[in-house]
Amino acid sequence: MEVMNSRPTPALPPEPTGAPASPDAPAYVPNAKYVLLLGAMCALPAVSTDIYLPSLPDVARDLGATATGAQLTMTGMLLGGAVGQLVIGPASDRLGRRLPVLIGIALHVVTSLLCALAPGIVPLIALRVLQGFFNASASVVAMALIRDRFVGSDASRLLSRLMLVIGVAPLFAPTIGGLIAGFAGWRGVFVALAVFGAGLWVVVWRRMPETLPAERRRDGGLRAAIAGYATLLRDRHFVALAVLPGFGAAVLMSYVVGSPFVLREGYGLSANQFALVFAVNGAGLVLGAQVNASLVRRYAPIRIIRIVLPLSVTLTLALLALALTGFGGLPALLVVMWMLLALVNFTPPNASALALGRHGAIAGTAAAFIGATQAGVSGTVSPLVGVLGGDVVAMAAVMAGSATIGFIVLALATPAYRAGGWTT
Repeated sequence: MEVMNSRPTPALPPEPTGAPASPDAPAYVPNAKYVLLLGAMCALPAVSTDIYLPSLPDVARDLGATATGAQLTMTGMLLGGAVGQLVIGPASDRLGRRLPVLIGIALHVVTSLLCALAPGIVPLIALRVLQGFFNASASVVAMALIRDRFVGSDASRLLSRLMLVIGVAPLFAPTIGGLIAGFAGWRGVFVALAVFGAGLWVVVWRRMPETLPAERRRDGGLRAAIAGYATLLRDRHFVALAVLPGFGAAVLMSYVVGSPFVLREGYGLSANQFALVFAVNGAGLVLGAQVNASLVRRYAPIRIIRIVLPLSVTLTLALLALALTGFGGLPALLVVMWMLLALVNFTPPNASALALGRHGAIAGTAAAFIGATQAGVSGTVSPLVGVLGGDVVAMAAVMAGSATIGFIVLALATPAYRAGGWTT
């Protein structure tokens, strides 16, 4: 059961535990400042989402929009992020890691300020798409930085440690966003996002190292990018692993976009009560990520995924049953929801680390593919909560469907459960 690969298999190359990500890269041990930097970069899209959550009902009322329209300002950012990662990832393989992220974060600041001035729901949705496109630079470059220096279980462990930093967003962002909105309205929330982006830009400019030297960069522009994506698409096991974080994110985002209306309007929670529930669930996300970081020291990532995904399906079906029957009321619903969300952060870091380990030569492109798939799947699936009615049954049904499809992908598109398949 320990992390080891006694013999290579055609499905997955052996993981060089503790080795650098490339022959040219020196062995590197991340310190706390490095983890905080990467965590802040990865958290930019999450902060842009979570700080805005308590304002969704106010946005709908102020701009004369429906609940579905307000939710599209969330999913629009995810879809913009999906496209942004597909563009920015290959750019970082060609131009290095620093330039794309500095440009992207600067434009995130600009679009945040424009969002604060949006005159209607349609312009706001369009601006959120642009905001997602630009702040994708931070998360995709952070992923590429990790792959530049780490692989396999080491990468998965670092990704899980980053969840401790990223988890601060759901713990505090809704409360901070609610306080800002109470003082300056929902438009003030976007001004705060611009300030956060400006601060992050300064930190990245001063502290982020360039991990892709000129001799390892790829030439060829658009043609090279297309060739890189073609290489990834021909690797069916990479594709299967790359979509798993998307369905995990779809479970999470279905909760994120649905919970303000389900808990506040369906169950009558106040803004402060909702923020507290969101923070408690955020603590579950962080706890799960840290448990995963400890487990990958002893067990290979694929072992963890193939246990966690069936558990997630079971919990989503239990959540749907509670939503349909009303059994146990809100307390029972919240307990099962907390258990489910505690498992959400097990699959993405493990699946991402396994996928990235297959294509280190085009780490930026591979990271972009994974990130774009994650944002694209969750951004496409989560609006179904509003389309299906926006109530607790709709939210639970979309979460259950997402978890089930993820499990089917793992079972049918990889050898994870087959005799003679992946054994590490």
